[in-house]
Amino acid sequence: MSELFDAIDALVASRSPLPAPAERKRLRQAHGLTLEEVAATLEVRRATVGAWESGKTEPRPPQREPYAHLLKQLARLYPSPTTTEGGTPAIPAATAPAAPSAPAEAAPSAPAAVSAPVPAPAATPPSPAAAPRPARGSRRPGAPRAAAHSPAPVGSGAYGHGPLLVLDADDEQQVTGYGTGGLLLDVPSKSLPALVEWALAEARVGAQKLHASGKDADPLLVLTAAACERYGLPAALSNAERSAGRLPEGHKVIKLLERAGWKLTRRGLGPWARIYRPVTGGRRQCVQLCIPSWNALDDRAWGHAATLEPAELARVLGVYAHRVMTPVGSTAVSGLELMTALNPPTRASEPDQDGKRHSEHRPGSLGKEPVDPAPCEAIDGHPVLAHLPRFHIRGPQERLFEEAYDWARDLTDTECMQPHLVGIDVNLAFGAAANGAVVGLDAPPEHVTGPVFDPAVPGSWLVDLSHVDLSRVKVARQWRDLEGGLLPSPFTPTGERPEGPAWYATPTVAYAVELGYDVVPVEAWVRPRSGRFLDGWYKRLRDAYVATMADLGVAEKLPPGEFLEAMDGYKGRDPELGIVLDAVKMTVKGGIGKLQQKARGGGWVPGQAWPALARPTWRPDIRAAVISRARINMHRKMVALAAATARYPVAVLSDCAVYTADGPSPLNVLPYDQDGKTVPGSFRLGVSPGMVKHEGTQDVLWGVGVLEQLGAEGKVANLARYIKTGEVTARDTGE
Repeated sequence: MSELFDAIDALVASRSPLPAPAERKRLRQAHGLTLEEVAATLEVRRATVGAWESGKTEPRPPQREPYAHLLKQLARLYPSPTTTEGGTPAIPAATAPAAPSAPAEAAPSAPAAVSAPVPAPAATPPSPAAAPRPARGSRRPGAPRAAAHSPAPVGSGAYGHGPLLVLDADDEQQVTGYGTGGLLLDVPSKSLPALVEWALAEARVGAQKLHASGKDADPLLVLTAAACERYGLPAALSNAERSAGRLPEGHKVIKLLERAGWKLTRRGLGPWARIYRPVTGGRRQCVQLCIPSWNALDDRAWGHAATLEPAELARVLGVYAHRVMTPVGSTAVSGLELMTALNPPTRASEPDQDGKRHSEHRPGSLGKEPVDPAPCEAIDGHPVLAHLPRFHIRGPQERLFEEAYDWARDLTDTECMQPHLVGIDVNLAFGAAANGAVVGLDAPPEHVTGPVFDPAVPGSWLVDLSHVDLSRVKVARQWRDLEGGLLPSPFTPTGERPEGPAWYATPTVAYAVELGYDVVPVEAWVRPRSGRFLDGWYKRLRDAYVATMADLGVAEKLPPGEFLEAMDGYKGRDPELGIVLDAVKMTVKGGIGKLQQKARGGGWVPGQAWPALARPTWRPDIRAAVISRARINMHRKMVALAAATARYPVAVLSDCAVYTADGPSPLNVLPYDQDGKTVPGSFRLGVSPGMVKHEGTQDVLWGVGVLEQLGAEGKVANLARYIKTGEVTARDTGE
């Protein structure tokens, strides 16, 4: 009788239900399994498993039952996005609806097989930040990586698969696209030109424009080293190519692109490459490439992102794209491009008499044409300074020098008796300074002699501020006596008191008036046509920063103690989101820095224009205004704290200030009452831009040692530079 039951079990097992072929492949890839691993376990050939996944053949006993069991286990871990609550597929994978057909003129390549069937379109793709981190499964290098444990993102229209794909190739040269939210796509393209065609015609990758008058984001394809080799590109650049920042013009892949009618921008086929065709019929055809193994993701901004597996990298870049923008280069380049994306230079006009619309200037933008700076605002070598003698060094009366703080002083005897040095750091300081900044727009500056200072007019002012005495200033409109020698000057980045007339941006001069002193400018370059160009830019980056911090467990409006507790080890809760956070911060700093991009390349001659000057966003005056506001904001908070508590900073570096304290916590520096309120106008603990976090704490004895060590070498020791880790590098000591 038992033999009969065994026979029945075998008969049932011979018909074990299996998912559709495409779903079998999706489940295997979702767990990071290779064809070899599955074949070895089931004791069959690799080609046999591949045939099961392609639908060419079906498993037969005795392998069918264990194979079905494997797929069942995987389905529990990675449920299909088309599965109903009862566990029954809503749409069989073999009959899933195809992506929208491509326009006829695009000459698409073979249609892509969607590994994870896509549900009916929703309004917008969900944020990839909410997706769980991809599982770490064992796999051989180069094989497809696990996707995040969440349904594939869904969206409407041409961008239903999100803003980007990370492409990876396996040992069979099959390419898989890893999208946001766990999406997996089979990529059928066999060459780079075909890949570009596929990305535009069939991949449904891209992002909606950030402003009604702007343009949609181009698809971003991120190529792993394996994908590079699949498409005829080197996995890494040679020394010569790395120095040039691109492949040589005669490279075979570049020739393939040219023969297919594709063009490259001036930066060529490098770590960030833009491949395009001229606009035809109002239709933009452009694809952005990112190649991490060519150092596209600089570790100063992206940390260890370049070493992530494809699914993890897709999540990191996807969160950034969703919250900031689809990256188009370094974080600095993306920060600059974001300004234009949020505040486009042109808009569509009202219909003319023939009913046609035309492109016209958008009020509030920087316009389409570059604007020359005032001579005092121009950096050395700019064409407006071509008349100056060679090697001429401009002093404060000739050059606007608005930079971030780098100031330090010796500790007083009283400070040496306190045990701790506590560093506090302003969150997104330059972003907060950009918020509300009134800057010149699209008109050149106007020169005025003997002007009356107007704090509402952006510009540069030649004025003597050496008479401002920090030992007696107005704080909240009340005169207060301070230890002026223990505060840096707000008018110079070195903190030294100015010695005579110098050029300053409007916010710096306005602060001298705020402190209670009269100002009499000698001359000025002013910009009456002005606006708050950076407000939208700040808001988007602010929201990205705060949302990412919330995902890391640090919410807004936490009481001071809870905030410090939440900040303890916050990046370790999700290292990939920690990468995103750092990239957002570098987008702010880099974007402001790019407003004054210097000439690069050995062929440039001082006095000649360089490519960056052709951008309307080459605006050193806007950069100066933002940095001025950041430095003034810092000084205002230090003055308010000194007036209320008699505490003075011992070092300031950009957005970090160091104080001595009786305890190791910022709460030992910043006074809070029982209601959680602190000194008005001073530093406040919190996650929002402009508020502060704990930068680090060291012993006062450590600080004294650093001061003595570097002082003996004739170097100025800024303790804010080392407060975070306590380490003084060999470069700092000159070893």
